[in-house]
Amino acid sequence: MTNSAYVSPTRAQTTSFFALATLTSLFFMWGFITALNDILIPHLKGLFSLNYTQAMLVQSCFFGAYFLISVPAGKLVNNVGYQKGIGIGLITAAVGCLMFIPSALAAQYWMFLTALFVLASGITILQVAANPLVTIMGDPDTASSRLTMTQAFNSLGTTVAPLVGGMLLFSAHGEVSAQAEANSTIVPYLGLAVVLGIMALMMIKVQLPKPAESADMALGEMTGSVLKHRHLMLGVIGIFLYVGAEVSIGSFLVNYFISEEVLSLTERQAANFIAYYWGGAMVGRFIGAVVMQKVNPGKCLAFNSVLSCILIAVSVNSTGHVAMWSILAVGLCNSIMFPTIFSLALKGLGQQTAQGSGMLCLAIVGGAIVPLLQGVLADSLGLQISFLLPLVCYIYIAYYGLSGSKYIKQEAQV
Repeated sequence: MTNSAYVSPTRAQTTSFFALATLTSLFFMWGFITALNDILIPHLKGLFSLNYTQAMLVQSCFFGAYFLISVPAGKLVNNVGYQKGIGIGLITAAVGCLMFIPSALAAQYWMFLTALFVLASGITILQVAANPLVTIMGDPDTASSRLTMTQAFNSLGTTVAPLVGGMLLFSAHGEVSAQAEANSTIVPYLGLAVVLGIMALMMIKVQLPKPAESADMALGEMTGSVLKHRHLMLGVIGIFLYVGAEVSIGSFLVNYFISEEVLSLTERQAANFIAYYWGGAMVGRFIGAVVMQKVNPGKCLAFNSVLSCILIAVSVNSTGHVAMWSILAVGLCNSIMFPTIFSLALKGLGQQTAQGSGMLCLAIVGGAIVPLLQGVLADSLGLQISFLLPLVCYIYIAYYGLSGSKYIKQEAQV
C-alpha cells in the first residue's frame, strides 16, 4: 500500500478540523454582536428617553431581520454556495456596523435601528449557512454535541460583549452631553466592522469542504411541506420561544439590576453582571457537549427548562441578591437549549435538512417579538412581574424535550 493511502485521510481530517475551527470563530462573532444589544438597549433608552416598549425596538429590528432575510439568505446561499454566502454575510454585517457612525453623529434613534437591521441581515446569512454545515460535518448521532460545542464559543462572545460594551458605552464618571453619549457607540462598532472585514477576506482563502448532501439541498426552497414533520414544526415553535425568552431576559437585565426592587446598581456595574448570564451559557455548553454524548438530549432539554422556570419564579418573588443571582442562573440552563432544539428538529430530514434549517432560522424572529411583549408588560404591570412571560416560554420547551421532539420514522414518507 502506498504512503498516499495514509496521507489523504490525515489531510482530510486536518481540513475538516480547520474548517470547523473557522466556523466556530463565526459563532463567536455573532454571539458578541448579539449580546452587545443588551448594553446598547439601556444606553439608547437613557439617551433618547424611551420607555421599555420603545427600547425593545432594538431587538425587534435586530431579530426581525431573521424573519425577513432568512428566505432570501437561503436562496442566496443555494446559488453561491456556503463559503461565498458566509463571505457576503460578513461584509453585510460590516456595513451595518459602519452605519453606526452616521447614526451617532446625527443622534437619531431610527438610524440606529436601521443600522441594526442591516447588521442583523448579515448575521442571518451567516446563521443560514453555518448552522447546517456544522450539523452535517460529522457523525449525525453526535450532531447535538458538535453544534453545542460551536455554540459554546458563541457564548464566549456573548460573555465578553457586556464587559467590553459596558466599558465603552457607559461613562464611568460625571455627566456627559447627549452627543457624547451617542458618539460612544462609534468606537465599538467601528472596531467590529474592521474585524468582520478581515474575517471576510479570510473566508476567500479558507478551504471549506463541501458536505456530501449539499448538492441536493434546496436551501432556498422554503416550502411549507417540510413542516409536515411534526418534530420540526414543534421545533420551530420551540426555537421561537427559546430565542424570545433568552433575548428578552438578557435585554432587561441592566434595567432590572438598577431598579430599587433589586440592587439599585449603576448601569456600568449592572453591565458587568450580565457577563455571568451569558458566561453561564458558555460553561453549560462545554459541559453539555460532553454530557449529551451519554444522556438523551430531549431529557436534558426538559430538565434545564423546568429548572429555568423555578429560577425565574424565585427571582420574581424575591429582592436583592437572591433576585439577581436566580435570574442570572437561568443563563446556565439556557446553555444547551438552542443547539439541542435545532439538532432534534433536523433529525431524520435527509434531503430536507436545509429547508428545515431555514424554517428554524425564521423562528429566531421570537427574539424580536417576545422582548417587545415583555416591554409592554413592564410598562403596564411592572418590570419584575414581566419576567413571567419567559417562564411560560420555558414550559413549552420542557414539553418539546419530553414529547414534541420525538422523531417518527413514518414522517419521512409524508
